[in-house]
Amino acid sequence: MNFGRISVIATNVFREVIRDRILFIIGFYFLILAVAIYLLPQFAAATEDKMFFDFSLATMSLLGLVVAVFVGTELVNKEIEKRTVLVLIAKPISRSEFITGKYLGLLAVLAFLIAAMTAIALAFLLFNQIAYSLASILIATFFLFLQLSLIAAVAITLGVFTSSLLATALTFAVYLMGNITQDLLKLGRLGNNSNIQNLTQTLYLVLPDLSRLDVKNDAVYGLAALPNTTALISNAGYGLLYTAMLLAIAILIFSQREF
Repeated sequence: MNFGRISVIATNVFREVIRDRILFIIGFYFLILAVAIYLLPQFAAATEDKMFFDFSLATMSLLGLVVAVFVGTELVNKEIEKRTVLVLIAKPISRSEFITGKYLGLLAVLAFLIAAMTAIALAFLLFNQIAYSLASILIATFFLFLQLSLIAAVAITLGVFTSSLLATALTFAVYLMGNITQDLLKLGRLGNNSNIQNLTQTLYLVLPDLSRLDVKNDAVYGLAALPNTTALISNAGYGLLYTAMLLAIAILIFSQREF
């Protein structure tokens, strides 16, 4: 792979997405938190601080998910539908460089988005004198980035061989199922039906276990509630390995496509 060509593709993706959508999403996040900081004390006396902290992280996760899914599914599909992919792959750019560059560009967008929203959330916490643990917030947002990175890889992989609409629906389905895979496995073990047990076991093995990358609720209660360092490293490694596997599949599928 030529990292120079990859960086050019990634930079173009970053510039295009930042210019078109991300600044509006950041402004929308600021507006949502401004409304929440005003309304929560009226509905949750004495617990509004923790609720605001939890709400800011949950909103950050939701907006990041929307970007990862909708942008991720369009990155490759848009080039295919407009036939601009023919021009790109005709140049000295390999298909693996094309997919890698698109993905890294989306990662840069997600990193910028999460960093900006984290800064906004911290500003609200400071301005309203709400106690918080900076380390907990940084750990939570880092794992949110890992989770969104994995979902972005799912979106790109599905977008390589399906339409944008179908890829979007399937990616959201993977996200929803990925957050309850452990519950599905436990549910299957409760029954005596071997077929259901085999199905839930297969889903658990195939789908990403996104709950391992979700520490938002733990972060609300500080460092004491977070998993230990070994568990955090193990979960981060799991996310990175799964993401790498998805990208390898996306590159393999895209390499076999005829245009």
